[in-house]
Amino acid sequence: MLDARLVDPLDALHLPREGGVFRVGLVVPQSGPLGLTGPSALDGALLAAHEINARGGIHDRPLELVLVDGGGAPHPVAAEVRRLLDAGALDALAGCHTSDVHRAVETVAAGRIAYIYTPPHEGGTRRPGVLCTGADPSAQLAHAVGDLTERHHLRRWALIGNDYIWPRSVHRAAATLAERAGARIVLERRIPFGTVEPDVEALLDALRAARADGVLLSLIGRDLVHFNRALRRSGLDRRLVRLSGSLEENGLLALGGDDTGTLYAAMPSFATLAEESRQSLGERHRALCGPWAPVLDAYAVGLYEGLQLLAALAERHALEPHGLTRAAGRLLHGGRRTVHLARAEGLGFAVLPPLGPR
Repeated sequence: MLDARLVDPLDALHLPREGGVFRVGLVVPQSGPLGLTGPSALDGALLAAHEINARGGIHDRPLELVLVDGGGAPHPVAAEVRRLLDAGALDALAGCHTSDVHRAVETVAAGRIAYIYTPPHEGGTRRPGVLCTGADPSAQLAHAVGDLTERHHLRRWALIGNDYIWPRSVHRAAATLAERAGARIVLERRIPFGTVEPDVEALLDALRAARADGVLLSLIGRDLVHFNRALRRSGLDRRLVRLSGSLEENGLLALGGDDTGTLYAAMPSFATLAEESRQSLGERHRALCGPWAPVLDAYAVGLYEGLQLLAALAERHALEPHGLTRAAGRLLHGGRRTVHLARAEGLGFAVLPPLGPR
């Protein structure tokens, strides 16, 4: 069976398929706000495709990945996906990108093809054929906000995020959870992509004026890195408890690690896998991609698992859009991974045990 192949969208549009391949459109950011996570996510997808092909592919059809850069603005990304669908160039879709891109892609894919979206998402209903395997804000933050409020005796939370659909949903969920834990929201800011670095001093001044003791960060990618670097320069990182719903291994490396003991992530990160699974996945990744490959992160693991799920559904002839959610539910059997609270320790994460009943 062939090794996994990456196919350019233009080739997928204009060249005939060889050997009746099964083509999955892979919408992964290679640029834009989440561009720093792209190489790792791509490796996770390639590893899954390689393993699927080693098992015989999908109904004896080799799996190929058609790479669409999901880092652009929502409508151009969706337009490229539409062109591929209109040409009959794809058999399924999988993606790891921002929620605004996801909603745009959903409008062109729904009812036409199975589309598996793997990162944390904004919640709400989905159209036929669209399956979200990540956590919505309420599930992602269900224990984290209350846990940190109690651990650190927090009373004044600030909410700082990018200005699009996912942070808005995160902030609504966080406000409810903070109030339930006996704290209150004293500041909320949402910032357009790419503007954190030039405007960061105003954000820091607002945090000081609000006398926040905890900050929920729904910034993503580069903006999250720039903000945490600025907190370090200001010294606020030592007194502010920070919780992020998007911080993963590559982002932690990009900001140079953290040793304050006050930076936390509520992501199903690579560190939250069982030790045996983590070691095995890491070894298989290095064997395929080499010792200098990007570190696997939460986005990579989610996409790896999403493609394995897609292959399992295809083997059961269960990719029909209107029955996708029910078929996936039977396969998952409640097996979605729990979102654990993890603390940054140097360049890695340590998973924290829950505090238990309050």
